[in-house]
Amino acid sequence: MMSSTWLPRFGAICAILLGLSLGGPALVEAFTGETAATSFVIGIGTALGTPALTVLYLHHGAAGGRFGLVAYAVNVVGLGLFAGVAFSLNIVLFFLEPTIAGRLLQGPPRVAFLVATAVFVAGTVLFAVSMARSRMFPRPAVYGYGVALPLLAVLAPLPDGPLTSAVHVAAAASLIWLALSVLPRRAAVIP
Repeated sequence: MMSSTWLPRFGAICAILLGLSLGGPALVEAFTGETAATSFVIGIGTALGTPALTVLYLHHGAAGGRFGLVAYAVNVVGLGLFAGVAFSLNIVLFFLEPTIAGRLLQGPPRVAFLVATAVFVAGTVLFAVSMARSRMFPRPAVYGYGVALPLLAVLAPLPDGPLTSAVHVAAAASLIWLALSVLPRRAAVIP
């Protein structure tokens, strides 16, 4: 027997863990600056984005209509691209000499990072609009998703500081709130 709540639970748990992987390190970095450990947690946490986004889409799929489907498609592609950027910034470039990292971010890699960021920002804003239109999520969490996550992407190349930490925490809070709103309360068993 398989529980019909497995996928929603999995996606919601991924969203909670993603939120924690953004917010926890940001709280530490507000006092210590970026460290290898915090950078690693943020970089690895990006892998949880797709299941998190998928459960949010499934929660409001029909209410989102065609616009919701297109918004999800753009957001999931943008998320895949930006997860690569976040992984690269936090797991690869963080450990390189600043001059070497700076040279690597010139030319085609810079263009690729900018395109990935643009698609992620567009998809995130579209998907936030879709969630808001569906009225199936807490409004403050949706607005946080639509503002904090794009800001996170735009601010990613900047050095860590109070502003980037605050944006990470806001994004984390929004993701966790959205996850809790879709977390199934009881399991229905499918024979």
